[in-house]
Amino acid sequence: MRIAFFGSPEAALPSLEGLLAAGHSVELVVTQPDKPAGRGKAPAAPPVKRFALERGLAVTQPAKIRTDAGFLERLAAIAPDVNVVVAYGQIMPASVIYLPRLKSINVHFSLLPVYRGAAPVEWAILNGDSKTGVTLFELNERLDEGDILSREEVEIGARETAGELEARLARLGADLLVRTLADIERLPRLPQDHSRATLAPKLKKESGHIDWTKGAPAVERMVRAFSPWPGAFSLWGGQRLLVHAGRAAARREECGQAGRLIAVSRDGLEICCGGGTVYVIERLQRENKKAMEAAAFVRGANIEPGVLLE
Repeated sequence: MRIAFFGSPEAALPSLEGLLAAGHSVELVVTQPDKPAGRGKAPAAPPVKRFALERGLAVTQPAKIRTDAGFLERLAAIAPDVNVVVAYGQIMPASVIYLPRLKSINVHFSLLPVYRGAAPVEWAILNGDSKTGVTLFELNERLDEGDILSREEVEIGARETAGELEARLARLGADLLVRTLADIERLPRLPQDHSRATLAPKLKKESGHIDWTKGAPAVERMVRAFSPWPGAFSLWGGQRLLVHAGRAAARREECGQAGRLIAVSRDGLEICCGGGTVYVIERLQRENKKAMEAAAFVRGANIEPGVLLE
């Protein structure tokens, strides 16, 4: 099958690899433009672009796909049977969606209609869901509202981070994509129940600011949901203190003010949270420093019980 592949981040790579391994002909890879990265702000290519160039695939990076007439002409010239979209990062116009014979299908990391939007994995963890999955659906001109072709459900691990879960869903989605394409012309199209729809809006960097007045289980979910990006953080001495891992601990009667460090142990830093609950920071990182285990952090930092994390 002749395919135009639309994707940008690491999570899109398993699907692209799966298509090639299954013998499909990827005629064009469409990805986001290079963006400044690192301290030097040098242009960095998206992971999908780097992989595609290594495989000798044709690559294009329209800045605004909705207004790029030259891109539409190029897409029409290769005459794909189907567009495959995995975490591309731009809203696709109808002229692109409906151009191929089999239109366009999207690999989405949730059980639609739940968590439509840019951050379905993060919101599933943040909300304490026990299950999520992957949905393949036909694109239309509305946000993640197209008819469902196939989907698969998985359990969310008790301490699984968003990065870990997304990587697992990306592999699952790649397998489901190959199986779905093999039968795509015979599969029924299942309309979504829009009354059950929920949204998963894009996260911002400041979204990771920890609110210690919430209960420790909520803080634990937040740390997992915001790993690796945007990162959960608190403020200590005017600097960001990134929290990479931790867990909710037993409730303490003497907990006191939310955000206060009440104990330092080999297990980590015990922080008071809302409702007398306690969160234990196990791995953390000072601003512009390397991440480390809490025990190592305590040895090198002047931090003692009574300190308030803002």
